[in-house]
Amino acid sequence: MPDLHTDINIRETINSGQVFLWENYGNEWFVIDGDDIIMGKQTPFEILTFSKTTKKFFREDDNYQKILKNITKDKIVKESANRYPGLRVTRQDPFQCCISFIISANSNIPNIRMRLQKLSRKFGTRVKFKKREFFLFPKPKSLANATIQELQECKLGYRAKYVSSSSRAVASGEIDFTELKKADYQKGKELLLKLPGIGDKVADCVMLFSLEKLEAFPLDTWMLKILQKYYSGDFHMNKKTISKKRYENIHQDVFFDSWAHSSAWIECWTSNPMVKGSKPFGPTIILQNYLF
Repeated sequence: MPDLHTDINIRETINSGQVFLWENYGNEWFVIDGDDIIMGKQTPFEILTFSKTTKKFFREDDNYQKILKNITKDKIVKESANRYPGLRVTRQDPFQCCISFIISANSNIPNIRMRLQKLSRKFGTRVKFKKREFFLFPKPKSLANATIQELQECKLGYRAKYVSSSSRAVASGEIDFTELKKADYQKGKELLLKLPGIGDKVADCVMLFSLEKLEAFPLDTWMLKILQKYYSGDFHMNKKTISKKRYENIHQDVFFDSWAHSSAWIECWTSNPMVKGSKPFGPTIILQNYLF
């Protein structure tokens, strides 16, 4: 079985469409995570933080062997896991994750990165870490106080009003990420769906990558194609779009009942983030190059 630390593949995980604010300098990977920065080195394996606190960004505390034993009973998932054994689900700052996936709507990874970088440079705090300059992600209050015009200067377009409204909800305490972590999956999703610019898929991304809801399973066009091709006996869809009811039924019947709290790892290994010009998140995760 893999070593829980040294077998983490930093490059594959950071490039998997889960997180967008990062920089790579040789063997060093820097990830902006809210008001912190995480530096990861592959060889020798090392994780450091700007805050000097210990963080399990790569979910090193998950029972990885138990997860593998559970989900690799499925032969498609087993092939994927074997092909990308170092890929991990990340544990991100909730506010940054929320804004990132709101911005990801109808976009691609290069543009998402560009918009988040502009947002951080305009509203975030400049710091130095390991002799390099970085901009931390803006605090909720900073974005809540920004005008729509100021946000649009960061190339957000129509998403600016969603970022503004969601930031105000977080800054005011209407949305409390600490409480959302404690809430069950359904309750957490209900609250997130109240935010403008957040639908089922984005809500599932936020819960999966930042709110400890490993039963979340984001569905989009790419994921649907994989399901139709490899799980046609359990899943069939004759429309290009997916209704809210159908989304919920797929999540409940196909995934939650089968894999429960391991569905996050199924998502991680059955789509492909490394597709050139790829769409973001789950819909761009790892088997796409392999399966298509």
